[in-house]
Amino acid sequence: MFRTTVENLLKEGLDQKQNLFLIDLTISEDNAIKVIIDGDNGVTVEDCMFISRAIEHNLDREELDFSLEVASSGATAPLINKRQYMKNIGRTLEIKTADKVIEGILINATDKLITVQWKSREPKPIGKGKITVQNEAEIAYQNIVEAKVMIKF
Repeated sequence: MFRTTVENLLKEGLDQKQNLFLIDLTISEDNAIKVIIDGDNGVTVEDCMFISRAIEHNLDREELDFSLEVASSGATAPLINKRQYMKNIGRTLEIKTADKVIEGILINATDKLITVQWKSREPKPIGKGKITVQNEAEIAYQNIVEAKVMIKF
């Protein structure tokens, strides 16, 4: 019952801020609530405060003791939600599938798959030496084991 109440309050808060979306919600046995959110345009401290208040101000501490933490998805956290892929178009991702690892630029994300481009050095068809080849792959979400944004400095 407590979990359902928290889920409903969270949904109401996210409905009011359409640019935010849920990444993870955990509630431990001792009622420690942890909410991880992300946003189409990133997440501000004010966004975290808004979601925190949407939950906390509608629960009665006299009735049930709980703790609440609302945070944004970390920069190095794996991408989970399709909306995270859409907001990261143009950035370099490391994508692990069952049989390979690809590091490339995310150029498109649809409801079913992503498109990634990368360059590789391959042997010349004729003669010695190597040439740079532009590669492109479409990867279905169900084939992605893990995907992370690569932070470049």
